[in-house]
Amino acid sequence: MGNSLVCFSPSHKKPNSKTFNREPSKRSPSSSPFLSSIASTRRSNGSSKKKEMLADDSLLQQQAIEAVLLFQNHQKNASTIPLNRSTSVVYPSPGQQNQSFTKSSSSRQRLRSDAVSFQPLELVDKQDVKTDGLETNHFILVHGGGFGAWCWYKSMTLLEESGFKVDAVDLTGSGVDSFDTNSITSLAQYVKPLTDILEKLGDGKKVILVGHDFGGTCISYVMELFPSKIAKAIFISAAMLASGQSTLNLFAQQTGSNDLMRQAQIFLYANGKDQPPTAINLAKKLAEDLLFNQSPAKDVALASVSMRPIPFAPVTEKLSLSGTNYGSVRRFFIVTQEDHAISVPLQETMIESNPPEQVFRLKGSDHAPFFSRPQALHRILVEISQIPPI
Repeated sequence: MGNSLVCFSPSHKKPNSKTFNREPSKRSPSSSPFLSSIASTRRSNGSSKKKEMLADDSLLQQQAIEAVLLFQNHQKNASTIPLNRSTSVVYPSPGQQNQSFTKSSSSRQRLRSDAVSFQPLELVDKQDVKTDGLETNHFILVHGGGFGAWCWYKSMTLLEESGFKVDAVDLTGSGVDSFDTNSITSLAQYVKPLTDILEKLGDGKKVILVGHDFGGTCISYVMELFPSKIAKAIFISAAMLASGQSTLNLFAQQTGSNDLMRQAQIFLYANGKDQPPTAINLAKKLAEDLLFNQSPAKDVALASVSMRPIPFAPVTEKLSLSGTNYGSVRRFFIVTQEDHAISVPLQETMIESNPPEQVFRLKGSDHAPFFSRPQALHRILVEISQIPPI
């Protein structure tokens, strides 16, 4: 994953320069964008006006300092002005209308240019996030089909800076895992890196599972195996299946109405075209509109060089889920409301068919909220972590 993130590394800094402090500019006044109109009025008419020019220089330098101070003061005051916020509203799931829930709102409007250098404190004050008394402070992030642990880099940073322990897993044949995707023949094989983590979890320890996209099927599978080790399960625009259902069955419900998905899919036949497909790839030119229609260009570029084929066999496998195991784990669903891959109607169908404890609606998010709405997503994850045990 390291090589994949080189393009996001901070630009080279001087030694011991760990913080960015705004100071009055030391450039010549004529190079300042604030003073270009002032500097353009200066004239050099010979040595006889040297003293006058020096006086002008002194005046312009003073004006530059005043302009910077005024700009800083404006920024400080602007932070107190109420903004038209883009909110992520918490809703009770069907059948729980008597419960009341609070709003989870981001501290600023979503920008398409949302950069890697985001500030966690814009959204969550780390002093307000108390992890010591929680049922668990350990998140395990499970990527969707074609993605890898690399897609969670923003969420990992935010959660770790808020005091949480975070693991992002590469499922078999995904991310930096070298296994050939075309050779994966079962869901158990695909999910093995995740089951390995839970098997090694200490006695009495619990985690919060977060699954995105096909990762919802994966966390459902391990919820059935290790219910006592999972405090909560969070589905982010993810396959939340009923027992006896496969991911292929679920997504087939929208195939007819999702032309973009059908056009983007490229089936791979490693065993020959007379055999079932072994994997599914996505056409890069169409993936941006399908998956990343609200995401920053840098993250789209990262995905274009990092995504791998989706193994076909696990997608067709039907889950066997019991009320005793799977049903005992508290579930939460996050709806991504600008999603072109898993449509909002399909997300609502999953919620109605298999109601979770609570539903969160993330405005302005495409299929990849960890790219397009990382801070609002972080806020929701923190809120869910702080819901006390029943």
